[in-house]
Amino acid sequence: MKVILTEKVPALGSVGELVNVSPGYGRNYLIPNRKAVIADEGNKKQAEHHKRALAKKVEEEKNAALDIKKAVDGVVLTMIKKVGGNGNLFGTVTSTEVSKALKELGHEVEKRVISFVTPIKTLGEFEVHAKIFSEVVAEFKVKVEIDPKQAEELKKKQEAAERAAVKRKEAAAKAAEAGEEAEEGAEASDTEADADAETTEE
Repeated sequence: MKVILTEKVPALGSVGELVNVSPGYGRNYLIPNRKAVIADEGNKKQAEHHKRALAKKVEEEKNAALDIKKAVDGVVLTMIKKVGGNGNLFGTVTSTEVSKALKELGHEVEKRVISFVTPIKTLGEFEVHAKIFSEVVAEFKVKVEIDPKQAEELKKKQEAAERAAVKRKEAAAKAAEAGEEAEEGAEASDTEADADAETTEE
């Protein structure tokens, strides 16, 4: 069923918004608690009347949303994550995480209004939007950095791998050198044997 919200309802919408809800939720909770009014075709005139009556409340909500937008626009949230061997994160960054990070900065932004321009699955900087109110959209960024402990571990592993590669290279060079010496020794032995053979023939 369609209802017009007469109050801001978390995870559903803001004042004056037309939303679809289950009949049970609408009739048993929203309407009895005066959080919404029916907005079906039969009540269109009544719905319009409610919208006009809510105009002042809507304006107040919009102004509050504009204040949040002003505070959140341009913010860069830094998130520390662990990455897999392929450079991808273990799971994507979620709207719940972003909402929580904004709350820690003192900004109340519901997770339902947060959307990502592209899914955040790797390290880097990403654009995020938050539709705080109708026609009020905040734009900010999420910067994903590798967990310092993991970065240190990866650095140590890389250094160990580089050392191992150098050792392998040195060992291969020594083996090649030893092989050349063996060949030279064999050639020398062959020359001596030929000389002995010539002496014996004489």
